[in-house]
Amino acid sequence: MINRVLIRLKIVQIIYAYYKNSGKTLKATEDEVFFSLSKAYDLYNYMLLLIVGITHYAADRISFLSMKIRPTESDRNPNLKFVNNRFALQLENNEQLKKFAEKSKLNWVENSDLLRRMLDKIEESDIYKEYMAAEASSYEEDKELWRKLYKAFVFDNEELDSLLEEQSLYWNDDKSIVDSFVLKTIKRFEEKNGATQQLLPEYKDVADMEFARKLFRNAIGNAEQYREMMSSSSKNWDMSRLAFMDVVIMQVALAEIMTFDDVPLSVSLNEYVEIAKHYSTVKSGSFVNGMLDTITKKLRQENKINK
Repeated sequence: MINRVLIRLKIVQIIYAYYKNSGKTLKATEDEVFFSLSKAYDLYNYMLLLIVGITHYAADRISFLSMKIRPTESDRNPNLKFVNNRFALQLENNEQLKKFAEKSKLNWVENSDLLRRMLDKIEESDIYKEYMAAEASSYEEDKELWRKLYKAFVFDNEELDSLLEEQSLYWNDDKSIVDSFVLKTIKRFEEKNGATQQLLPEYKDVADMEFARKLFRNAIGNAEQYREMMSSSSKNWDMSRLAFMDVVIMQVALAEIMTFDDVPLSVSLNEYVEIAKHYSTVKSGSFVNGMLDTITKKLRQENKINK
């Protein structure tokens, strides 16, 4: 699940914090890189548990309404299609997710107000109403319901985002990436796999872990060399007046460009320009793009890179 987009972002953020808050050793800072990445995987599992949590809350609501002194006909004979959604029940019984919940102690039980408000919005939606009204029912339709609901009510949910930020500082910038992997997981589920359905692994392979380790170490270890490249290429700029986040972004970008021959130059440039656009100043995207373009052209001329 942890991909190189997330790895790059985490390393930029943690190196920036390392320079701004001196006091941590390099070993402790490297450990923090991997801890922050593991927290992103926790969030992935936690967001899958949200689907289970909403389903449980819906079942509890039905049970409560049936016990009213004067229940309505719909209270006595509720439509159970949503709470019996086969994908949600399969997710609830998933062996990996159950192990995560037991080990992490993370659940949504204490956030019943959020679950109630989310369920209210879900039940008011056309997505829900059309699903509940349809006579036909299949596992694929159950999956599709949750894909649509997740995109409609979990993406860009400010209340949910605020809650997650309160629970972990490491989750501030992870959710949009994690959301994409939750949707990927929903798509991958197959009814025949039952409780043994595989979730996405924490890392695709060992190569991505090594990518993170080498990128961090080279970005820090060769910082002086990379900053000299920036200084010699910024004829009309005083390095001391540049946004420090821009400097860190270019430092990590140059570490990647000069360390990993198998990563296309265009990929590296695009990724760090995107980070600059979202996490630095308004003009940082174009500035970082221009600076890195100038530096890489010079590196090619000097035969220091061949890509």
